[in-house]
Amino acid sequence: MHVALQPPLDINSSLQLFQRSGDDLLDRWDGSRLARAVPVDDHWVPFVAHARGSPSEPAFLVESPDPAAVAETVANTFVPPPPEYAVLLHTDPVLRRLDEKFRGICQIRQLDLFTALIRCISAQQVNLRWAVITRRRLAEAFGTPHEVNGTTVYSLDPHRLAAVDPADIRALQFTTSKAVSIVAVARAIVDGHANLDELRQLSDDEVIARLVSIRGIGRWSAEWVLARTLGRAVVVAGDLGVRKAVGLAYLGTTHPSEADVRRATAHWGSAAGTAQALLLHALGEHALPGA
Repeated sequence: MHVALQPPLDINSSLQLFQRSGDDLLDRWDGSRLARAVPVDDHWVPFVAHARGSPSEPAFLVESPDPAAVAETVANTFVPPPPEYAVLLHTDPVLRRLDEKFRGICQIRQLDLFTALIRCISAQQVNLRWAVITRRRLAEAFGTPHEVNGTTVYSLDPHRLAAVDPADIRALQFTTSKAVSIVAVARAIVDGHANLDELRQLSDDEVIARLVSIRGIGRWSAEWVLARTLGRAVVVAGDLGVRKAVGLAYLGTTHPSEADVRRATAHWGSAAGTAQALLLHALGEHALPGA
């Protein structure tokens, strides 16, 4: 099945963050194929999406046991830049230079709420490579494998994780607090406290308030859900990677405060998601001053 995507979009470069720190078996990108599994009604449907076309005509060729069920998810893999992004490039020389070098970088969507929160929990206060290792262990221990034409990808079911003893997750070398938080998030989703359809109807502040009431979920994790799951224009100013990228690009430091980051990016407005993704990609490519 052919799925056209909204240009301009550099699929390969936008997905590099899934490859840069290792393979967690959940979001698998090998440079040409993206493998994921998505919840559809009461079951999971896996797919492999092969990158096709160019930044001006991007597309995926999709393999799946049920292509129609995953078509919308595949089409929404990325958050396209809003019209205001073109205006921002005219007024912000930092972004204009980076956009000329890395044209077509877009924010990746993490449309499954549970997987999105697991990514956040695993990345708290550790480097991203270790976060990937622990997520992979979690997938192998408690996930469900799915195969598409020789490619295996895992899903994490909150119903299963909600019943797990945190000590069993701790044994995978998560910290005790992270193990407890994973189970707490799973239970919040199962009991309806964290419901994606409801979150879509809430304001940014209401989403943050709902999510931070779950044990182990802080503001920056909630803001990543706003950005990557709900596609909102949010700068995750508490994230160390975002702080470093903004600091190098605008402030001449690798350790700006969260308040400094918010002030430096206030002009991004509705284009914040695209601008943030571009800076993080540039940071990963060592393309920021002093990186």
